[in-house]
Amino acid sequence: MLLAIEVGNTNTKIGVYDGARLVVSWRLTTRREQTADEYGLFIETLLRTQGITPATIHGVAISNVVPPVQQALDWMCEKYFKVTPLTVESGVNTPLVLDVDNPREVGADRVVKAVAAIALYGAPLIVVDLGTATTFDCINARGEFIGGAIAPGIGTAADALLNRAARLFRVELVRPKDAIGRNTVNNIQSGLVHGWAGLVDGIVARMKAEMDGTPRVVATGGHAGLIVNVASSIQDVHEHLALEGLRMVWERANPA
Repeated sequence: MLLAIEVGNTNTKIGVYDGARLVVSWRLTTRREQTADEYGLFIETLLRTQGITPATIHGVAISNVVPPVQQALDWMCEKYFKVTPLTVESGVNTPLVLDVDNPREVGADRVVKAVAAIALYGAPLIVVDLGTATTFDCINARGEFIGGAIAPGIGTAADALLNRAARLFRVELVRPKDAIGRNTVNNIQSGLVHGWAGLVDGIVARMKAEMDGTPRVVATGGHAGLIVNVASSIQDVHEHLALEGLRMVWERANPA
């Protein structure tokens, strides 16, 4: 079995694959101070709740955008799973061509999502990830990553708004019934949800105008479900796009 670990700025997603089948997945809070033993014991406990023993894990694939946790993850893999992990490095160990000014600056998370999206949906593509940041990744008709855009995430923007506006307060981040809010809660919800849907639609429209062909728009990330039916440009949502990409990169490096 393969253990796939996607470390994001806010959340860490963990998935277990039996071949191409995702057996189980979890979403955890990313903790920069976590030790190798804490990672190992926690992941081992999660696996055992599903009847999976560490001995059945024959490979680990990691995508990590939080450098301080990398050493702990490496040590955890060696100590608890007796394997050297495959850690995705942009422009080094993936099949994706990065046709940008500085390929090594492209985050590993963006690379694995692009790899999976191309395999699952075909090129050209625009992959929208609605997480801590809202990222737009453009893949041309030849399957090459040609750049994109980075905007704040919905939750990040909500935190900034509440920190700077003394009379506003935290609300549940859900889709409001109407765009016109009749109270403060609905006003904030509408501004965030409809505002981000507009941001996504606007940026996607500008990107499509600069790309050849008709790019398919695929969304992923923790907040994708929040705006999928509000942003008209989104055609598909794939919750586990990064984990799928990790599996594909690992299988390419470890052919049967």
